[in-house]
Amino acid sequence: MEWFESWFDTPYYHLLYSNRDYTEAENFITKLTEDLQLPPSSKIIDLACGKGRHSVFLNKLGYDVLGLDLSRQSIEFDKQFETQTLLFNVHDMRNPIDADPMDAVFNLFTSFGYFDNESDDKKVFQSIYNALKPGGYFVLDYLNEEFVRKSIVPETTITRGDIDFKILKKIEGRHIIKDIRFETDGKSFHFFEKVKLHTLEAIHSYAADCGFERLKIWGDYQLNEFDREVSPRCINLFKKKA
Repeated sequence: MEWFESWFDTPYYHLLYSNRDYTEAENFITKLTEDLQLPPSSKIIDLACGKGRHSVFLNKLGYDVLGLDLSRQSIEFDKQFETQTLLFNVHDMRNPIDADPMDAVFNLFTSFGYFDNESDDKKVFQSIYNALKPGGYFVLDYLNEEFVRKSIVPETTITRGDIDFKILKKIEGRHIIKDIRFETDGKSFHFFEKVKLHTLEAIHSYAADCGFERLKIWGDYQLNEFDREVSPRCINLFKKKA
């Protein structure tokens, strides 16, 4: 079992990241959809949707949304939000997407770069390309490799309730690795996250090989221009060539 299959399906993953800023995320998505000028009722896939917060908000904005995620527990949780225009399914992003052609696919908050094999990374781009209408948009919200290398904090402790998550971060080759240890209910737990430090050039190469055109790169959730040295994010906007 891959690390993301086990870790993402635990309640501790969601507890550790329970402080995520919903207001920032909603402001980002509002700005993003306005910039793309996506009309109401456009069809959007939220790929790697987790517990569905972005899918639900996109649906509130008037979009027809399909949330997809590998975690069965997350999708079971998301099912409570389903409507005629908001659906959720278990899906591995490397596999073809069984859906009508979409206006946009969003992959948000570093939900890519989990795979060791480069061919799996390429499969993700191909799957997204095939799911889109000609002229459809693909937004890949990813970390900025240069910024991560310069700003890494090797050791931190994050407290959530009565659990202290002890986190060690390091860079090994092309990956940033986050080692996570904690104790609860008299048991010790150990998980890790391993995300590939894709360069801007590598991401562009995957996209171009599949038939995407890169239109923009933003450097943060306020959609400011990307700066390789200081931008915390690398938010790519691609368009499927007609």
